[in-house]
Amino acid sequence: MTLAAPAARPATPYPVAPGFAATARSILAAAALILPDLERGRAIDARALRAAMETAFGGSDADGAWDWKTAYDACEAAQVLFLRKYGGTILRKSASPVAALAMIEKVAALLPTHTRRSETSQAFQQFSTPAGLGFVAIVAAAIRPGDTVLERSAGTGLLAVQAETRGAGLVLNELAEIRAEMLAGLFGDCPITRHDAAHIHDYLRADIVPSVVVMNPPFSAVANVDRTMKDAALRHIGSALARLAEGGRLVAITGASCAPDNPAWVDAFAQLQERGRVLFSAAIDGRVYAKHGTTIDTRLTVIERVPADDPSIFPASPGVAPDTATLLGWVQDHVPPRGSGLDTPTPAMPVAVPVAMRAMSARPAIRRQARPARRAPIELPEAAELAYDAIDWTPAEADRLTDAIYEPYALQSLRIDGAKPHPTPLVQSAAMASVSPPKPSYRPMLPANLIADSILSPQ
Repeated sequence: MTLAAPAARPATPYPVAPGFAATARSILAAAALILPDLERGRAIDARALRAAMETAFGGSDADGAWDWKTAYDACEAAQVLFLRKYGGTILRKSASPVAALAMIEKVAALLPTHTRRSETSQAFQQFSTPAGLGFVAIVAAAIRPGDTVLERSAGTGLLAVQAETRGAGLVLNELAEIRAEMLAGLFGDCPITRHDAAHIHDYLRADIVPSVVVMNPPFSAVANVDRTMKDAALRHIGSALARLAEGGRLVAITGASCAPDNPAWVDAFAQLQERGRVLFSAAIDGRVYAKHGTTIDTRLTVIERVPADDPSIFPASPGVAPDTATLLGWVQDHVPPRGSGLDTPTPAMPVAVPVAMRAMSARPAIRRQARPARRAPIELPEAAELAYDAIDWTPAEADRLTDAIYEPYALQSLRIDGAKPHPTPLVQSAAMASVSPPKPSYRPMLPANLIADSILSPQ
């Protein structure tokens, strides 16, 4: 199914402050300065990137004219410019998709690794799709010329530009102000909105009905909610699937745990399959994302907007892809063409649907397990007063603080006898690291084994 993209760009729902627009223009100016080095095959080191940013912004990061997360956005915009200019040629002249993938990843390797984050990037979970993973996602989407492709959390456009090179019309959405203005500068001829993508179906105009959705939603963040939402990705998928045309295809990059065979999400995926059939789902090793500042394992899931014959049955996952080349091979072997192969059974795993937390709710469960028998009351261990010593603590000297947003954390104003080290590194904001916390006086009553068995973190 192919639909023409709407010609007019609707107004954004919120006014954009002039400062955001100016910052976006400067980022794109820096990207234009970086592009010639990419075209020559030169690596963009910190010195070259700083020079481009200082020229574009008229000042240095030390002066506050820009920060390094903004510089990484400029690098991503430069990749978009490169792929727009040469992406079609790469596709035409490559002997195979594997060869095209290798070429795209060779270009991406010229750019610096993202080693610094900003408060905004943390809040919006702005981990843009690596170009190689984006290429595989677009192959899985099987985009055809004339398709209308919705990228409902478009970021800097790294997924969108690869859909564009295949002749698709674009509909883009991005909540973050500066990135939305960047998209307007890079893809000014297509509709660009600034809605909360978790509810994209509710906000988009009724005449915008994409035939393909490609998406890399926040894994556990929801706009205007100041806590982690474990079902955030499924909320995004559910809303995008509701907007997708019948028979259309949705390709999502999520956290690895957002899987049909994860007991926590079986019920949610079964409900989802009443509207769209899961064709493919495979985890991806976190090393694929290393250049973009994280090593979290991810997942590629392909869904066709056709109800599943049995919502409780999902295709078997081939495993965890160690790299994008392996993932591409799996996509080519296991993902059927658009609109065909849906009547051909694929190797599948039946999954009983337990009574689980509602991730996408509103509809009754497909199946429910029998209610477990009532358990005997649990006997809690006897509580004892927590023993600790209050101590004096002096903040680190100014010259010991780094320029990072977070600093290492350890207990400051107290020491707990017998406490064991925390199993993973802990951090605190730089502001908190520079002040002395008050000494505690309250001594809670806790089971003694919490400290002895390392159940309670001593930090």
